Amino acid sequence: MEPRKLLQQMFEAAVLSARPEYCLARHLPAPPKGRLVVVGAGKASAAMAHAFEDAWSGEISAGLVVTRYGYEVPCRYIEVVSAAHPVPDQAGCAAAARMLELVRGLSPEDLVICLISGGGSALLPLPLPGVTLAHKQELCRELLRCGAGISEINCVRRHLSAIKGGRLAAACHPARVLTLAISDVPGDDPADIASGPTVGDPTTCADALAIVDRYRIRLPDSLRACLESGRGESVPPDDPRLGGARFRLVATPQAALEAAAQVAQANGIAAHILSDRIEGESREVGKALGALALQVARRGQPFAAPCVLLSGGETTVTVRGGGRGGPNVEFLLALALALQGEKGIYAVAGDTDGVDGQEETAGGFVSPDLLARAWQLGINPRQSLDDNDGHGFFATLGERLVTGPTLTNVNDFRAILVTG
Repeated sequence: MEPRKLLQQMFEAAVLSARPEYCLARHLPAPPKGRLVVVGAGKASAAMAHAFEDAWSGEISAGLVVTRYGYEVPCRYIEVVSAAHPVPDQAGCAAAARMLELVRGLSPEDLVICLISGGGSALLPLPLPGVTLAHKQELCRELLRCGAGISEINCVRRHLSAIKGGRLAAACHPARVLTLAISDVPGDDPADIASGPTVGDPTTCADALAIVDRYRIRLPDSLRACLESGRGESVPPDDPRLGGARFRLVATPQAALEAAAQVAQANGIAAHILSDRIEGESREVGKALGALALQVARRGQPFAAPCVLLSGGETTVTVRGGGRGGPNVEFLLALALALQGEKGIYAVAGDTDGVDGQEETAGGFVSPDLLARAWQLGINPRQSLDDNDGHGFFATLGERLVTGPTLTNVNDFRAILVTG
């Protein structure tokens, strides 16, 4: 099979494995004696709500999920609201406030199903009293630009939120809570998926403040006061209000990589999953994996060609140039520079939600002739990387991976094909 087509099929298999209609139904509980309330947030939450309705045998008393603009899926009983991502807006605040009201006043015989997926942090931005949405929006932009990891970003978010960090589950008490989650974070930590609205938070305001100071982010006085005073402390794991809360993963980055590996193996290509939780600066990861691919191609170590090197996780971009960033395209551009047109090595990288950074592009493709074609067009690949302009580079070369809304999100996907 032609290399690009094979890479495309592996990416599509990874995404398909995490689509709610294929992974949600087997995790549903028995109907409760009392009411059933469905809430949720994330880029996949509307698709999850639709799949839940199709599979659920009981009644649904009430429901509300919030998803990213353009990711709406029609539901019969569960209301779907749209809001902004990755920088939050007032629609997300209003939806989060309504969600808290929806789950209050329940009984021990009631059950709340919480459908959570990546993107939920931005889509549930309800700030604590004294914290404004405008301040949270600016902080979000700074956190996205500074190169902080997702666990660091979400730690800060939890301690300035009225709904994250276990607060949604606490509001459901004494009802039981079952969270069905699609993981988009390295390590699948429940506290980091959508900033953990239904799970206890082991971090503190002091931890959040240390992260802000580490990246030299200047906080408005109201936000700093919230953290320094401890007013933003979230719900700890041993809080008795979380005694009836349970958490279940329905799709993960590892499962997506395994689905891609099956496609490669079906085409006679050995597949090696390097890790489902690679983090760090995108350009450094690209350089490192480029060196590994060259070792395979030239020395047959640590794997023999033909083979594909698969990895997931969430890399970051510290934007210093005039480009738009984008971790997958930055990874690919650094990879291409490391490979320097090595024959027989191809790659794809993309965010499984279809959005790389803040662009409506999932990622892109690398082939041996990529750099030569760029130079022919008068584009300096190194300058494009220094300017954080991966999106402009791959758009001009016609090597973008464009999917539109995939209705799921299991983080970044990377495949490097070494044909030998």
